[in-house]
Amino acid sequence: MKFRWETEFKETDIGEIPTDWERSEIGSFMAIKSGKRPKEIKVYGFYEVWGANGFMGYTDATDYLENREILITGRVGTLGNVYYIKKNSNVWLSDNVLILYPNDHGINLKFVFYHLLTRKEDIISLDVGSTQPLITQNGLKNLIIPLPPLPEQSRIATVLSWFDDLIEVKKRQNEILERTAMAIFKSWFIDFEPFRDGEFVYSEELGKEIPKGWEVKKIGELAELTNGISYKGDEKYEEPIDDGMIFITLNNILRGGGFKTEYSWIKSERIKEHQTLNEEDLIIANTDMTQEAKVIGSPAIVVFPSDYKGKGVYSHHITKITPEKGELKFFLYSYLKITQNENATFSTGTNVLGLDIENFKRNKIVILPPPHILQSFHSLVEPLFQKIILNQKQIMTLLKIRDTLLPLLIFGKLRAEEV
Repeated sequence: MKFRWETEFKETDIGEIPTDWERSEIGSFMAIKSGKRPKEIKVYGFYEVWGANGFMGYTDATDYLENREILITGRVGTLGNVYYIKKNSNVWLSDNVLILYPNDHGINLKFVFYHLLTRKEDIISLDVGSTQPLITQNGLKNLIIPLPPLPEQSRIATVLSWFDDLIEVKKRQNEILERTAMAIFKSWFIDFEPFRDGEFVYSEELGKEIPKGWEVKKIGELAELTNGISYKGDEKYEEPIDDGMIFITLNNILRGGGFKTEYSWIKSERIKEHQTLNEEDLIIANTDMTQEAKVIGSPAIVVFPSDYKGKGVYSHHITKITPEKGELKFFLYSYLKITQNENATFSTGTNVLGLDIENFKRNKIVILPPPHILQSFHSLVEPLFQKIILNQKQIMTLLKIRDTLLPLLIFGKLRAEEV
């Protein structure tokens, strides 16, 4: 790759752009239309359904499908979000999105996508809705963007796509690694497949047979469970702050289990030591505002950005689980994830669910194998989880680099001469 810093610019109504670039309304080179809502959205199905909030589910309907390279931008829902749908991906696009695709061959669609990623505030300003957010086709058609020559559009798109493609590879690796760890756990500790040749005994607590010599424990006997800080609104920040600490909240836990690397920050003199945590600590959601109860009882392994040193803080919506033995951590994470539906039954409340921690500690049953089997499992899956954590850190680094390069390339401050 070869880059150079641009030194010659001209002033336009969208700011400075290189003197050899043009500016144009999107409607002059893109067609825009709305999608169509399917009659039924399923958890499983053949065709993906995309809406203003991204992926929505599946449908089996075939009377309306898009299979060309397109962009979609949110209207109702996550206003101004922009997504790129790959070519030849049969998808159903809901009626709450605007669909963009080229009306000639003089444009690189990926370049338009990356440019629109930098223009979210401008897209939001096109909102003409009264009771609900709404961006019209005409409003989006009038949005002006800078246009380098087509070969340079392609080079810019190639550079930025390299980061996104690598990020997707690492995300897919993590999905495979997680599924592998969970499959091993299920085989060993749910189905007892490697131990079928041994003697089994009946467990009254579980109502089924388990391998002889295994124990049935309450989770409170295996780990300490502590809740985080009940914070004030003016103590929480969405961006890093001097003397602030990373703040792990309900937003960091994925539905069903797993960690989301989107952080808040906190600065408070009220933080106690037991409300802090370290990277790779095990946590669980103790609050849920969804009707499906897919968040509450979901576990996660904490990950910090590579450039963050020190401890973090966790909110009162999170419970930290500190196992009495280190080799229990990934075992308990896997067990809590595979039994998340059962975990949710320990909650109280109607509109907002809260996990009854004391009841959970006393009555959440864990099947505990002998120490040598537990150690064997830990030795087998720990490298998988360490690779997942490493990939998550690398994804954050790649995103940071991409987001730094994005405005420089899209507005011509940095010129991509060769790729």
